[in-house]
Amino acid sequence: MSATTARSGATGEPLETGPGQADGPRPIGSFFEAMPLGRAHVLAALALFMAFVIESWEQLALVYVSGDLGDAFSIDTGRIGWVLSAVALGMIPGALVWGPVSDRIGRRAVCLWSLSAYGVVALASAFSPNFTVLLATRVLSGLALAGIYTVTFPYFLELLPSRTRGRAAVYLSIGWPIGVLAAVGVTQLLGGLGWHVVAIASALAGLWVFAIRAWVPESPYWLAAQDRHDDAAAVLRRLGVDVPDGTRFAVVAPERSGRPVELLRGGLLRITVLMLVVNFTFNWGYWGLQTWLPTLLQDKGLSMSASLGFVALSALFMIPGYVSASLLTGRFGRKKVFLPYVALAAISGIFFAYSTSMTELYIANFALAFFSLGAWGVWNTWNGEFFPTALRGTGYSWATAAQLVATSLAPSVVGFLLAQATKFSTTILFITAFLVVALVFAAPLPETEGRDLE
Repeated sequence: MSATTARSGATGEPLETGPGQADGPRPIGSFFEAMPLGRAHVLAALALFMAFVIESWEQLALVYVSGDLGDAFSIDTGRIGWVLSAVALGMIPGALVWGPVSDRIGRRAVCLWSLSAYGVVALASAFSPNFTVLLATRVLSGLALAGIYTVTFPYFLELLPSRTRGRAAVYLSIGWPIGVLAAVGVTQLLGGLGWHVVAIASALAGLWVFAIRAWVPESPYWLAAQDRHDDAAAVLRRLGVDVPDGTRFAVVAPERSGRPVELLRGGLLRITVLMLVVNFTFNWGYWGLQTWLPTLLQDKGLSMSASLGFVALSALFMIPGYVSASLLTGRFGRKKVFLPYVALAAISGIFFAYSTSMTELYIANFALAFFSLGAWGVWNTWNGEFFPTALRGTGYSWATAAQLVATSLAPSVVGFLLAQATKFSTTILFITAFLVVALVFAAPLPETEGRDLE
């Protein structure tokens, strides 16, 4: 049967209509308004939460055994920096590939293939015979891991009830400090056995793919966009919604699916440029400090063990930052929480830079951890709500790539500053300046709290 064409009142995009309910196809977002938060959501949240833990762990695990890594391969700090940045370097092209792929073949398939491939390559990296092979396998593990890293948040957003989407998605971000704590804990527990044992432990996390396969259904938004109406309805029923048999969903511009050029057209161009700048500068402000925090603290007189303890305590303070942001974003919206939190993080960074005692250093860094990671929780959610379903994976992949460029460059640039004997306060102020830029460019972005996903 042939389909007819209508216009969406919300977006002006063409909608596919055809046989089905008497009142015609319904936007799938309308089914999420009355959706209860149930057991299926909890299992999906747990599965994707652990995926975020793995992502954090992988990017940080070798940071804390970098000394042993340097001794094992007889490499200087410059080449150690390349090893530490290699995963992020591999994730940049990986994100740009996996995002559009997720818009074409599905969120679930990308998560499964990505995490499986990561486990295999990461395990191989633990047996690298020389620096060149280690660097190559670290890049490849990043290329593989980029899929689940890119898809986790937009995937989770597409499973959640509209009224709890903001609050629940922020909690997913708590996986990041848990991953930091895991990296520190594994280092303390296994670091004495050598860097390669830590790398093997990281690779075993790839087995979590079986939990994702069992607990996380495909995104009903994506299924509906692919004209798989029965499959989308089945997932909605699994998520607790009563969907009548034969229901058809309005499909918004399916021909745009996974096409990066669409991000630069019409009203999306402005949003794309703003969100890319925010992703780059905000991640620089976080990663430039996090990568070198143990070294900076040792320059302040702490031992390596005390520095790792400081990092662990900072990670703990990230958790109430996320919780507070989660509670506030559902009440006040994304923008009214994100902007003040970033501003307070920048103020905390300035205080950290000019701390004159260990007590001030602790207070300033804990405030920085609280506000910057609370803001990250809101941003991870907000960032996934700017684009329609056909481009959500693609848009998030560009955002992820911008973050990863900062992640790759920040350690080297900050390392260069430290090598030039730049003062502690100057280095911290340089890093904090990026938070201020992120604040300025986030201000014009649209509020998305309470809006259905397109």
